[in-house]
Amino acid sequence: MLQQDSNDDTEDVSLFDAEEETTNRPKKSKIRHPVASFFHLFFRVSAIIVYLLCELFSSSFIACMVTIILLLSCDFWAVKNVTGRLMVGLRWWNHIDEDGKSHWVFESRKASSQESKAVSEAESRIFWLGLITCPLLWVIFAFSALFSFRVKWLAVVIMGVVLQGANLYGYIRCKVGSRKNLTSMATSYLGKQFLKQNTEDDQTS
Repeated sequence: MLQQDSNDDTEDVSLFDAEEETTNRPKKSKIRHPVASFFHLFFRVSAIIVYLLCELFSSSFIACMVTIILLLSCDFWAVKNVTGRLMVGLRWWNHIDEDGKSHWVFESRKASSQESKAVSEAESRIFWLGLITCPLLWVIFAFSALFSFRVKWLAVVIMGVVLQGANLYGYIRCKVGSRKNLTSMATSYLGKQFLKQNTEDDQTS
């Protein structure tokens, strides 16, 4: 699926041709990737806690700002490149071709008969809860900083909104794209079956 918007190309593709194999373990509510699940929440929750409490423990705005930005950057990288792939089978990324054109790619693991066995329900809930809740909190912080005239903190909270909002947008695109792919595959299959049945009926008549 290829959508073109101004100078950017956006495409939805299958996730990692080299990693299409799925496990035979049944779909359970247990957490299969505890380390990934921990760091999926650790960096983003830590950034929020530091933002809320840093002024109580430190009078240095620079130190607080650097700490928060480092935590947000680590969260952005971990969620974009690691936890999304492991926990829900999704990934988004960007590359520049030889002509200097930017391509946004939204990947989802290929649907198969064992797809439901590869994703843990508990991990999926943790992933989407953290992915959606934390950007909403940063939006609230942004309005709070704006209306309370805490201008120096506005750049920090905007950074939180942008970095975590980008991951949220990217994974929503992955999810929506995978559903569109499944719909197009189902439509194609039904069309082929209908055509095959009509052909057989014509031959027998």
